[in-house]
Amino acid sequence: MDILLLASPVGTPPRKLDRIDSCPSEGFVWLDFTRGQAANWHETVERLGCGTLHEGHVRDSLNPAHPSFFDSTSHYDMVIFRGLAPEMEDDQFSTHPIAFFLFGHMLVTVQPGESRSVKWVKERLLGQSGRVPVDPAALMHLILNAMVDRFLALREPLTEHMEVWADRLLDPRKQFSEWYQVMGHRSQLRRLEILCDEQEDALVTWRDSSHLEVGENLYVRYTDLLEHIRRVAKFAGSQQHEVEGLVQLHFSAVAHRTNEIMRVLTVLSAIFLPLSLIAGIYGMNFEYMPELHTRYGYFVTLGGMLALIALLLGWFRWKKWY
Repeated sequence: MDILLLASPVGTPPRKLDRIDSCPSEGFVWLDFTRGQAANWHETVERLGCGTLHEGHVRDSLNPAHPSFFDSTSHYDMVIFRGLAPEMEDDQFSTHPIAFFLFGHMLVTVQPGESRSVKWVKERLLGQSGRVPVDPAALMHLILNAMVDRFLALREPLTEHMEVWADRLLDPRKQFSEWYQVMGHRSQLRRLEILCDEQEDALVTWRDSSHLEVGENLYVRYTDLLEHIRRVAKFAGSQQHEVEGLVQLHFSAVAHRTNEIMRVLTVLSAIFLPLSLIAGIYGMNFEYMPELHTRYGYFVTLGGMLALIALLLGWFRWKKWY
């Protein structure tokens, strides 16, 4: 558990505490718990006298699969917000939830212990870099903003993947067979879109229903944060449409190449059909076939066949069949 005391008194730099015995009367304190190491974290919070935690909310905070969500009691607000895991595995991003409990003079976070956003905010506050939040809602905004920025940064690698798939899908020299990866990429985008919808719903509900006082300045900042989430959702939606368009374009290109091949084969068949007829006629074993005894019959027949080929090719060209 990490304990940070902020804005106590107002204007003083944040400092890290080894322990805390009670809820602060001025300023506020940030308690950060690691989910896998503090299953009984609620007992520590309740001993401070800031309020009693609901059993269901405690279970929600320890659930690594919980979606973004908001709920509240008369003592606190709970916001669960899913953020990106530190690394992408096999070009697949994964997420984990961070639970925020907002009291009047305390913010409690329950996170997986590897959150880059939480780590960055701690370093920023202790390094006295930038503005110091004046209340728990402002601190939660700072953490959420860092989490959403990581989603915005995710657009670049996803766009690069899309360009790779586009090159492979539309390459006429190679047969494409990596459909599992393409559908996996589309599933990622769909997950991202659903995730953004859940994040937006949770934050909008909290902002409009919280019993905490949200000032105009902070309200504007949360509105801007929601706009960033909508940008990520819009990106995910547009990328899904682009995947579908690329797949349709791929099959259109395959159909076009197939038609070109069939056109060439049809022209060749049309040319050799009359030649085969002529060869079949003069291959008959009848005794009385005058042309067989003609001195120049072979050359005349061969010349006629070549002339027929030229005539057919000219006609096909005139008809623009090849």
